[in-house]
Amino acid sequence: MIRYLIIDDEYIAHDIIQEYADLLPNLELVKSCYDALEAIEYLSNNKVDLIFLDLNLPKIKGFQFLKTLTNPPKIIVTTAYSEYAIEGYELNVSDYLLKPFSFERFLKAINKVVGSSTPVISNNERVGDAPSKSIFLKSNKKYIQVSLDKIQFIEAAGNYTKVIIDEEVITVREKISDLLISLDSDNFIQVHKSFAVSKKHIKSVEGNRISIGENLIPIGKLYKMKVNELLK
Repeated sequence: MIRYLIIDDEYIAHDIIQEYADLLPNLELVKSCYDALEAIEYLSNNKVDLIFLDLNLPKIKGFQFLKTLTNPPKIIVTTAYSEYAIEGYELNVSDYLLKPFSFERFLKAINKVVGSSTPVISNNERVGDAPSKSIFLKSNKKYIQVSLDKIQFIEAAGNYTKVIIDEEVITVREKISDLLISLDSDNFIQVHKSFAVSKKHIKSVEGNRISIGENLIPIGKLYKMKVNELLK
């Protein structure tokens, strides 16, 4: 479960974020704060995994608040001012949502958090447990959280992409190029214009084919060099 905190002085902003978050599994709102001082007081006795942070706050501005945190959780900035984006990334902000933002853009920000190289640790998990990275996939009007470790390969199908997980196939309405952006590039490699595979699930490579489970994945000419580098 990802425990999140909202810091924003606009009530409608709280409503929108919570409405979007309620569409996804494993997101739990623990506190709504309307200024930074309220958040500082809450965080002095409580831990969270994620903060949705507005910048134009009363009393203490968003980035000033962020600089006071010695061990900050994941931060998604939500603001109407795009000129602060560079400073935000310097402060290790996970993503920057420019108001008003759509649910699709919100979902991409969440996927950056749950699929990041330094995954969030919720209060009921020990650091040593090293929870696996995951991603939310939309299929048939519902959102499914999938562990990246379980994805064997993905296959393009027009404007859709098939995600193969063991014996299960999840079809998402997203182009393979867009889906690849959300995947961990250290663990996935595109081997054909229509296929990308998980490196850990490769059983063998022979000629221009990759064996994963009972599936044979073709290697495209333009991607042969990438595969050869993987074998070195």
